[in-house]
Amino acid sequence: MANLQKTYDYAGSRSVTRNSVLRNTYWLLALSMIPTVLGAAVGLAFGVPMPRGFMGAILFLAVAFGFIWAIEKNKTSGVGVALLLGFTFFMGLMLTPLLNRTLGFTNGGTLIMLAFGGTASIFAVLASIATVSKRDFSGVAKFAFIGLVLIILASLANIWFAIPALTLTISVLAIGIFSAFILYDVQRIVNGGETNYVSATLALYLDVYNIFTSLLQILGFAGGSRD
Repeated sequence: MANLQKTYDYAGSRSVTRNSVLRNTYWLLALSMIPTVLGAAVGLAFGVPMPRGFMGAILFLAVAFGFIWAIEKNKTSGVGVALLLGFTFFMGLMLTPLLNRTLGFTNGGTLIMLAFGGTASIFAVLASIATVSKRDFSGVAKFAFIGLVLIILASLANIWFAIPALTLTISVLAIGIFSAFILYDVQRIVNGGETNYVSATLALYLDVYNIFTSLLQILGFAGGSRD
């Protein structure tokens, strides 16, 4: 009887921990949108120059992975949270060229709101599925990672080729890949595979960010108006 009680207590404790991580992750994810918007606003207002071309892409990846490494290194302290928010501000700055291009359309503001609403809807649906589904989504991570490597290589190659059709294809594939990552990342938290809310937030933020930028690319390509 005592062992049975211990089992119940342990299961209950794990459930409380998972719920706490999930709740803190969603709160921090929502908070991370503030510096992202601020970074984008600063970039648009002051015309912050963004690195371009192949070297610009390499520089961006170096800074981004540097942030990610530092966040993971300090994920158990307040420093990790501060670095995460700094990273989201940086990512907001990096939205400047895409937002400038989109706002060049007469319906640019509408396209941005549509991309934001679409991203929020995708996240809400997939997070709900990952939370309640009994299906194991761990297998999708392997295929999603392979797809991620391929679209990074294709994106770097397209810096030279600048083929609009390839840009559109990359954006469509990115939405599918990062949607799969949302299923995987949320289910990891629910199943207790991820117990640190800073790491969990970082993963979900990257998923959401890439879906938003990809969706905005597609909307600009398909529905941008210059009339």
